[in-house]
Amino acid sequence: MAVVAVLMIPALAFSQEELPWKEASASSQAYHKYRQKSTIPPYGLAKIKKLIDGIVYLENDGSNGISGLSNKAYMALSLREKFTYHMIHAEISSQNCDVSPPILEEDKKIFGNLPDAFDEAAWSERQENFLQSNRDSVLALIKASVSRTNRVGLNYKAAIVQVNGRALIPFLIETYKRDQKDYDILTVLMLLMKKGEYKPFMTSASFVKLYGSKSTYLSFIDYNKANEELIINRATAFYNGLK
Repeated sequence: MAVVAVLMIPALAFSQEELPWKEASASSQAYHKYRQKSTIPPYGLAKIKKLIDGIVYLENDGSNGISGLSNKAYMALSLREKFTYHMIHAEISSQNCDVSPPILEEDKKIFGNLPDAFDEAAWSERQENFLQSNRDSVLALIKASVSRTNRVGLNYKAAIVQVNGRALIPFLIETYKRDQKDYDILTVLMLLMKKGEYKPFMTSASFVKLYGSKSTYLSFIDYNKANEELIINRATAFYNGLK
């Protein structure tokens, strides 16, 4: 009977300082979860979920794929049902094996960009075309939903930026002021000013830090009342200048 030698490898032990990354605080982790929440529209929801469950994933080049309804099934949906479909399902899937470290003190930062609305997925060209060509209806549906729930889900924020929904700036500010804890609404305001190339914002120190040559997708400015008021005041002036 052969004897097999087993090599015992001791478990690696790290001190707090030697950990690959530090653990975020409880408040930071809670805010991270809050930022990731989307809003689920009610229009034809049961029907849309059933259709999504039946979608067959089609692999493209190994890292990306398409996960969408057939054109026939898609065209049979009403406008409101399509809205629900787009808000809960992105048709382009991608694979990302990298695990990102937690963001420390996430609850004390105003980011220049939004988190991914659909984990490792994105809207397809067909979906983006729908949002753009039905811009007014999309914004109206979002406004009605937020008015009921007082919550701007991450998917709604992404859609507002996608369609350049500047008309919602006063509504977004009003919604933010209700509890002043969803700093990503401030991010949306900045992204709308960026899209509009609003000069007072484009030439500001905040813009350089968030979107300049040395910035990253996770660049941020500190949350404080001064920065909050500056963003709101600039966004208000930007909106008033559009009229």
